[in-house]
Amino acid sequence: MELTGMYEQLGISEKVLKFARETEAALKERFEEIDGVAEYNQLKVIKAMQEARVSDIHFAGTTGYGYNDLGRDTLEEVYARAFHGEDALVRPQLISGTHALTVALSGNLRPGDEILSPVGKPYDTLEEVIGIRDSVGSLKEFGITYSQVDLLPDGSFDFEGIRKAINERTKLVEIQRSKGYATRPTLSVARIGELISFIKSIKPDVICMVDNCYGEFVETLEPTDVGADMIVGSLIKNPGGGLAPIGGYIVGRKDCIERAAYRLTAPGLGKEVGASLGVSQSLYQGLFLAPTVVAGALKGAVFAANLYEKLGFGVVPNGSESRHDIIQAITFGTPEGVIRFCEGIQAAAPVDSFVTPEPWAMPGYDSDVIMAAGAFIQGASIELSADAPIKPPYAVYFQGGLTWYHAKLGILMSLQKLCDAGIINL
Repeated sequence: MELTGMYEQLGISEKVLKFARETEAALKERFEEIDGVAEYNQLKVIKAMQEARVSDIHFAGTTGYGYNDLGRDTLEEVYARAFHGEDALVRPQLISGTHALTVALSGNLRPGDEILSPVGKPYDTLEEVIGIRDSVGSLKEFGITYSQVDLLPDGSFDFEGIRKAINERTKLVEIQRSKGYATRPTLSVARIGELISFIKSIKPDVICMVDNCYGEFVETLEPTDVGADMIVGSLIKNPGGGLAPIGGYIVGRKDCIERAAYRLTAPGLGKEVGASLGVSQSLYQGLFLAPTVVAGALKGAVFAANLYEKLGFGVVPNGSESRHDIIQAITFGTPEGVIRFCEGIQAAAPVDSFVTPEPWAMPGYDSDVIMAAGAFIQGASIELSADAPIKPPYAVYFQGGLTWYHAKLGILMSLQKLCDAGIINL
């Protein structure tokens, strides 16, 4: 009764709470599976830290050029060990996942080279980086071309189309693991491995780069375990564990990481410079917490899928499918449904809960976008958040939650807002 009273004080009606509890009761086995993966990954991260001999000396920050930054260099060793790569670039100077991807691409491509995406259109913010949408400084301006093969209608790879698209100029294959603003399935690590094996059988020297955003620690394996030459992501998503205040990572083949480092800093400088500016402890501790934080976010995604599926809405993944990232897509079919959902996520936040999210013309997107996030780290999508482009099919993308209990509250609040608006009747 005490717990029910707390939910009521936060604005959750008895009817919403009863419906949600019925849904949650059926998920015990799924939640146990998620906890098992988290336990494995927690041990994997601890092992990497022990092997790198992490000490409190590594938490000290540096300034200026950052020469001989032991904390920075050891953190990169930890990432390389945890993700089973030869080397890593993990820096606060990588300001986002998009920036990390840009550095990885521009460091490893030269004029006349071609990028191939064998999984359809990449995430919106990469369109201007590549030059799919014209933008100053795009790879297209430097004579780097782009080719794309869409997934088949059932979500499977178009192997024949990929075979035809690979040519003498194909230098790098960009594989986006997560769905982005699409309702296609997220790619499992096993499927990514199958795709990489096929591509390498046609052109062994091609660089296979995986945009790993939202996927870290969701499975026990990562794309580097199945042949990826580089994996790239953001520290304010999964691997930062909610503590990293900024940053991105690139892990993989040593030569690929070296070229990326020369692009991030300058030719001749590479990884030798780049001050850690006092954020090292947060990056280490965030990585340590990441497996359990990701588990909480995954439970929230599974809960949301099952709850909204019962109400008749289209959800990707569905309530029973295996999970390969932390994102849950829910299709409402109307702008109002999307907006009310986001209002609920915002109202459940510990920060800026009193703010009402509204669609706006966000840089890097081709339509108005609504974003709900009351986060301790601005824009951190490992924290409870939801966003959506205001365009058909009017799907919202929910992710994050530093704890399962916060993710649960956000989902309950989203349902409450939809009920209050008369969009849902329980």
